[in-house]
Amino acid sequence: MDLPPLTPALLLRRYQRFMADCRLENGDVVTAHCANSGTMRSCAEPGQAVLLSSSSNAKRKLPWTWELYWSGASWVCVNTQRPNAVVAEGIGTGQIEALRGYGALRREVAYGERERVDILLTHPQRPPCYVEVKSCTMLDRDGVIRFPDAVTERGRRHLRALTQVVREGGRGVMCFLIGREDGEGFAPADDVDPAYGLALREARAAGVEILAYRTRVTVDKINISGAERLLF
Repeated sequence: MDLPPLTPALLLRRYQRFMADCRLENGDVVTAHCANSGTMRSCAEPGQAVLLSSSSNAKRKLPWTWELYWSGASWVCVNTQRPNAVVAEGIGTGQIEALRGYGALRREVAYGERERVDILLTHPQRPPCYVEVKSCTMLDRDGVIRFPDAVTERGRRHLRALTQVVREGGRGVMCFLIGREDGEGFAPADDVDPAYGLALREARAAGVEILAYRTRVTVDKINISGAERLLF
């Protein structure tokens, strides 16, 4: 997926969850929108390089958006609005082997009691495939990429909805998209949200498919680079 033109800056602080003060190369300090509701452990250290996109929409309160963070070894995609498009593109180009062979792809389709699935894949001769996408940015001390980085009742709700899809004869897939190139392997962050780790294992036992895919993150593109090992 192509990124819009990005502007280099230095992260000064992230606060109130959705705001980040950054210093541009000309010295100006701007406040950027942070489209990430997590704690952003391992990708929000003040003083690190970041890349911002800008919008010309006069109605936006904050024209700048925080897109990428430099970990010291890799760019990290911190904008959680990007992963769904990356996965959708990866499905369309056949890079996600487990999700090949469907005729149509739709996004944000209502299902379950009150959910909207990130991606719905359909084919006249196959059961519908419901794909939820989770953005993974947390690099743990042991070098493993983990999710979530904060307690997530919404994430558990998605697992319950996918489990119901499987029970009704459909295909339910939880796809973890790793938005950085450092680290190795994927596992749930049981120390952060043990209830989510339990729910993920229960969903897998019930037939929900768990996928983890690595991305290559550069200053102008985010592309899927291959499947990542599950370590749980």
